[in-house]
Amino acid sequence: MQVSIRKILNKEKEQVIIECVEITPQIKDIYSYVQNKGTELSGMTEEQYRKKFRLEDVYYFEALDEKVFAYTKEQVYEIKMRLYEAEEAFKKRHFIRCSKSVVLNLMLLDSISPALNGRFFAHMKNGEKLMISRQYAKRLKQVVMGGNDNESEI
Repeated sequence: MQVSIRKILNKEKEQVIIECVEITPQIKDIYSYVQNKGTELSGMTEEQYRKKFRLEDVYYFEALDEKVFAYTKEQVYEIKMRLYEAEEAFKKRHFIRCSKSVVLNLMLLDSISPALNGRFFAHMKNGEKLMISRQYAKRLKQVVMGGNDNESEI
């Protein structure tokens, strides 16, 4: 695969073009990686400081007590977004619902292991274990294993 970089003068004209014969899982991963880079969110820390953080650093979003939190390796941020809004906004960037209250970042998923009653555990790269409910297990498996994925969904 040939890779090239060309420097330009105007930041607004920056772009990444992927030219490929077919859209493979590897191409989808490259696309997702590029999409996540540079996206910033804003949230409130536990100490009540408003800070910006990068979407690519979010391991998962979780809804608790009518609030939504974004979990990164170093910090937890309360964000002003509903969980379904985060799921919809970031689904093309490898974020997927894994339970009623959690949307996880597949790019930071380390492995999946079985649990009881048709559920699974998502082992994240930061060492955390998240429950994957039966309702979402099939879709998550399809996305992770590459089955029945529509190429136009990139």
